[in-house]
Amino acid sequence: MSALVRRLIGSVPRGWGRFLLALVLASAASLSSVALMGVSGWLLSRAAEHPPVMYLTAAAVLVRAFGISRGVARYTERLVGHDLGLRLQSALRLDTYRALARTTLLGRRRGDLLTRVVADVDAVLDAVVRVAIPFLSGLFVLLAASAVVSVFSWPAAVALLASALIAGVAAPWLAARISSRADEAAISGRGALADAVHEVGRTATDLVAYSAQDRALARVAAADDALRGFEERAAWTRGLATGIQTLAAGASVMATLALGAAQVRAGDLDHTMLAVLVLLPLALHEVFADFTKAAQTHTRSRVALARVTEILTAEPVGRGDLDASPTDEAPRVSVRDLTLGWPGAEPLLGGLSFEVAAGESLAIVGPSGVGKTTLAATLLGLIPPAGGSVETRGRIGYLAQDAHIFSTSVAENVMIGDKTADRPRVEEALARVRLDVDPDRAVGELGASLSGGEERRLALSRLVVGDYQILVLDEPTEHLDAETATALLDDIWAQAAGSPLLVITHDPDVRSRCDRELVLG
Repeated sequence: MSALVRRLIGSVPRGWGRFLLALVLASAASLSSVALMGVSGWLLSRAAEHPPVMYLTAAAVLVRAFGISRGVARYTERLVGHDLGLRLQSALRLDTYRALARTTLLGRRRGDLLTRVVADVDAVLDAVVRVAIPFLSGLFVLLAASAVVSVFSWPAAVALLASALIAGVAAPWLAARISSRADEAAISGRGALADAVHEVGRTATDLVAYSAQDRALARVAAADDALRGFEERAAWTRGLATGIQTLAAGASVMATLALGAAQVRAGDLDHTMLAVLVLLPLALHEVFADFTKAAQTHTRSRVALARVTEILTAEPVGRGDLDASPTDEAPRVSVRDLTLGWPGAEPLLGGLSFEVAAGESLAIVGPSGVGKTTLAATLLGLIPPAGGSVETRGRIGYLAQDAHIFSTSVAENVMIGDKTADRPRVEEALARVRLDVDPDRAVGELGASLSGGEERRLALSRLVVGDYQILVLDEPTEHLDAETATALLDDIWAQAAGSPLLVITHDPDVRSRCDRELVLG
């Protein structure tokens, strides 16, 4: 098990106790299966001699006991193992959320990130339930069965042990080595497919409008074909290993039959034990049936958990989730000799200095691509300054250029600004931005049932319902007609009274309303 899995087991309540209990139950289920086959073989051989029925009673009771215990132990092992696995998933997912809360998601591929947080985190359950427990319990059963057989026939025990090592160790190891590249690529391929699907889902309207949907769908199909190819190679390898396991089981049966028969003829082995030696390999090799898939699962879970570890250990970018509490000091924004740039990239601008006090408004203007939105991200703390300093006093509210509208009710979208807002506060916020809609109305995917002006007002209502002391607006009038834009600006300036207001814009009307301008580039 990886260090991450061991740490998680130690972090959950009675984690190691649950793991050991699941391991004991899995071993008991497999031992019961092997013992059931062995006792049944002896019972049939002895019954063929027509002894008094009392001679068979103990064996008959054992057959029933092993038959019942096999099912009970396996069922209980599934309950305990999956309970532990689900607890580990929850612990790892919470750790992942905490790591993401310390940083910003700007610049990340959202589809791949979603795959890491959901599917890759789920791999911790596979690492425990489908890899560690089956392998460790199977190894114990292998050694125990070989030890028992050696009491009656050490040559048969050697043959059984050799075939078991081939079927339970060599074949899974070989399969894992052959398909390792495909298994590793399948995990990243899953993220690539998620990225492609996410991109098409978000841009479907534009793709159709510009007749570019075929190329986009071709990229999705290519990612799907690549992933299918990885899965096919893994399946082919799994089939090859299963064939090796079947041959090993057959060879074991033939070897134990030949060796046992020779010992029976020599008088070194009771003839009723011959059936036991022949049937035990079948039951034992049944334990190894899923080992090949488990070996491949080990490779995939290792790669998946490594991708999750990258999130957990990544250096935070920006300040992540900001303190939501307002300040009693007068709100203001102070920038000194600021250098703008994205982490790991060349600086965009340098030497920026300005202050915006309470009740003042600043228009940030300049050509597209010069760094206006980068400045907003820096003020918000989403990315760190490349140089200089940024000081903000007060809680910052941000109206994004493409503010996301969630596929839920109007009220739920308003509460993005303050999750504690009750119904009267939501209705008041909607009234202040003059958005006359039912708070319970469903807005549809990406606000499909709202007009452009309604979407901007709904986004603005989040700033109204929250106690924001500094407002940063990115192109607030974009895509709006003149009448709607004028009404929206009136609402914004009324809302921002007494607060520092920074507006990124190309709109001359917005620029004329601001106290002064900062021209970038």
